[in-house]
Amino acid sequence: MTGSARVRLCGMVLAVFVLSVRVLDAQVDPSQMHQEQVHVIEIVADKDSRYKSPDGRKPEITLKAGEEVLLRVSARKAKSWNRDGSIHGFTLLRADDRTKVQGWNLLLRPGQQEFQLTAPAEPGEYVVVCTVICSEDHEGMHMRLLVVQ
Repeated sequence: MTGSARVRLCGMVLAVFVLSVRVLDAQVDPSQMHQEQVHVIEIVADKDSRYKSPDGRKPEITLKAGEEVLLRVSARKAKSWNRDGSIHGFTLLRADDRTKVQGWNLLLRPGQQEFQLTAPAEPGEYVVVCTVICSEDHEGMHMRLLVVQ
């Protein structure tokens, strides 16, 4: 390849690169880059068989109907656990008839876990219960979840 051919080839490569960058710049619209924020809920399933917020208070969750949420749970082992290694459960029940909400029947292992969930479509009051017999205080491991329009 002669020197002038190399120069032409390099010029063509540079032109294609510049054209590619311009096309990419034209396709990126900053207003379209806005991504919807996911509602993050942090909960501690504690060794004393209680759900708590990270600051130690009793939690109560309020969600919008159909809202996408990221549930981040830190689970700490109580006195007993399931054979499969789960130390607590996190199951959502309808408050009026105690039926399970599909997709919200979670088994928790020691440490932190994240679950991507969708809030129930039906507004109302719900109850979160532990489904693993974690200690003699297991029956007290519950919390309120409210779904609003």
